[in-house]
Amino acid sequence: MKLLAELVIRAFILILTTYIVPGFKIDSFMTAIMVALVLALLNALVKPVLIFLTLPATLITLGLFIFVINAVLLIIASSLIPGFHINSFFTAIFAAVVIALLSTLINKILIQ
Repeated sequence: MKLLAELVIRAFILILTTYIVPGFKIDSFMTAIMVALVLALLNALVKPVLIFLTLPATLITLGLFIFVINAVLLIIASSLIPGFHINSFFTAIFAAVVIALLSTLINKILIQ
């Protein structure tokens, strides 16, 4: 039940991101659910490998390179899911930052 709630919250964050980031489009809430699910799988399977491979860049940028990794994962997800579109790499980076900020904000609100 908790995983389902987290999936719905992530989908809600993705929908909010479509209103904030120009060029970041999700066609429906069901598409947002699918994007959240695919991103969860990519974060579990691909992200650790990418972090390991880019560790020097991540250390030099004091962790900011993680946003680039998250942008790459968003682009991979957009190529896998019809109805999810990202116009450019810079749009993906901006979306990654917005998603991180919204996730932090919503987690703070829900935990307190």
